[in-house]
Amino acid sequence: MGDTNTLEYPISEQTLQLLFGASNSNDLEKSLEKLIEIAKSASGRSELASKRVLPAVLEIIRFVPCTSQHHFLSLSLKLLRNLCAGEIANQNLFIELKGVGIVSNRLRSLASSSDLDQGLVRVCLQVLANVSLAGKEHQLAIWEELYPNGFVYLARLRSRGICDPLCMIIYACCGGNPELVRNLYSDSGWWPIMVEILRTASFVGFGEDWLKLLLSRVCLEESQLPLLFSKLCSGDASEGKFSEFRDDQFSSEQAFLLRLVAEILNERISDVAVIKDFALFVYEIFKQSIGVLEHAPKAKSGIPTGCVGIDVLGYSISILRDICAQDDVENGGNKGDAEDVVDELLSHGFIDLLLSLLHDLEPPAIIRKAIKQSENRDQAESSRSWKPCVYKGFRRDIVALVGNCVYRRKHAQDEIREKNGIMILLQQCVTDEDNPFLREWGIWSVRNMLEGSEENQRAVAELEVQGSVDMPEISSLGLKVEVDQKTRRAKLVNVP
Repeated sequence: MGDTNTLEYPISEQTLQLLFGASNSNDLEKSLEKLIEIAKSASGRSELASKRVLPAVLEIIRFVPCTSQHHFLSLSLKLLRNLCAGEIANQNLFIELKGVGIVSNRLRSLASSSDLDQGLVRVCLQVLANVSLAGKEHQLAIWEELYPNGFVYLARLRSRGICDPLCMIIYACCGGNPELVRNLYSDSGWWPIMVEILRTASFVGFGEDWLKLLLSRVCLEESQLPLLFSKLCSGDASEGKFSEFRDDQFSSEQAFLLRLVAEILNERISDVAVIKDFALFVYEIFKQSIGVLEHAPKAKSGIPTGCVGIDVLGYSISILRDICAQDDVENGGNKGDAEDVVDELLSHGFIDLLLSLLHDLEPPAIIRKAIKQSENRDQAESSRSWKPCVYKGFRRDIVALVGNCVYRRKHAQDEIREKNGIMILLQQCVTDEDNPFLREWGIWSVRNMLEGSEENQRAVAELEVQGSVDMPEISSLGLKVEVDQKTRRAKLVNVP
């Protein structure tokens, strides 16, 4: 029997013989180690399912003490995790034998221990995560056992290794049972779980995509970003309402949430439909975070910068940029809901605000040089007080946002002209060390401003006729506005 004589709890002879027979070993430790390896393959799991190894493993997990027999518990949990990885026979048997309760009890005792073993807690969660993928019955059994207090307690354990499988379990359970998501937006249920998960992930990070999948469902598919954002607030932001900007207006957790939402939207830009309320909420965050421009220093790095206000500003711009890039062109070039969302933003003064920001920002170095050298410039123009680019790429991101807004939107193109924004956009077609790819985004935006708009093309042509476009900041870069003599349509081209 090998080391079985040292066990505080005497495992039944039947259990031992089953394990020894399945592993061809007479030593419990070696037997468990061999079975762990066997259960790593699908064929091995199927073979062990036919031998009903899982009930024997559950017996060890249920009765062996956590303290002196820690090693046997660890091996048994790892074996159970492997047995339940995609093998439906084992997953069903796990539910039938009340395995959720057995593992959850172990999970609670481990998590409440003064000497927390994060590795064992992670393995327990991995067992439940594997089982949760089997179907609705399995998911409900896990949910009823751990929701909400168990999930909240586990989310508060500031561990990446615990956070990842916890997110997997919650995502799988809600995916199989959509009613769970709809019924959980309450202070006593869902929100404490999500808030603690985000606080943990913002502190220790995350290693797998389950958190982003979970946030994609909550924030994008269920459009619950405003409520979740408010639960992470620091200062006066509450329920989507903001006061005058302060240094502590936003929390680091809110900046972290926006970062993940920005990444998710960028990754799923072609298959996520953003609703108007979501877009308008992010727009409100953007408008409020602009206050950081009043006292922020010039950019030293891209986002994240370490300054919460600047990071919130940058991530909100990224989200809005991708919202406005959702073209949704269908049959005949007709746009769907994406255009309605952008139109809603435009109706709230979006273009005017973006142009004002570009107008007030310190120009790129080549433009500043041209202003100083030009004898025809107003003296006040060269001595005016500019706002700095608060992170590297800030100007580029605003230009990209403008370019996406005016893409095949006649009313947006008209507004650029009516707000005297044509020259402002032309001045963005330059290189700038603080804004990588500014020139490319500037040309893209000018192209979109001119495409299909005879009025804008005529306005640019008149600028060239007047000599207004032949400026050092354009021509020194090898660019010019070329006007077709027949159609009088203008476009930016490279000078040979």
